[in-house]
Amino acid sequence: MKICSACLLGTKCRYNKTDAFDQKILELSKKEAIIPICPEILAGMSIPRKAAHIVNGTGNDVIDGRAKIVEEGNNDVTKLYLDGAKKGLKIAKMLNIKEAIVFTSKGSPSCGCGKVYVSGKKVEGDGVFTTLLRRNGIKVVSNEDV
Repeated sequence: MKICSACLLGTKCRYNKTDAFDQKILELSKKEAIIPICPEILAGMSIPRKAAHIVNGTGNDVIDGRAKIVEEGNNDVTKLYLDGAKKGLKIAKMLNIKEAIVFTSKGSPSCGCGKVYVSGKKVEGDGVFTTLLRRNGIKVVSNEDV
């Protein structure tokens, strides 16, 4: 059993009310249980919502309190992103999940894997949810690497 970013299975939960449907993930879900999770929805954020990015660091820095996540208009949504990531991790632990597949292409401040947007530029690093999963021993791969 694995978890994956809900948008990969067609849930229109991204900030702009779209999905990131990936046929490979759907095919994989026919062979093994894949549990869709959207940390932003777990945090109670709306669909659609304003685009957000990390300021002054990556997911590691946000978790450690050295960076924040802001929406367009500079509204600080760090607490919401952290809350959603923690709720997603709690589900993963309850289900004894060992691997997660996250959506990486767009550099999400939550599910970004290998690349995230920091102050409007895509840089090396992970989003908050991806980082929290890794810190807790869960293997994380991007949908591009499945």
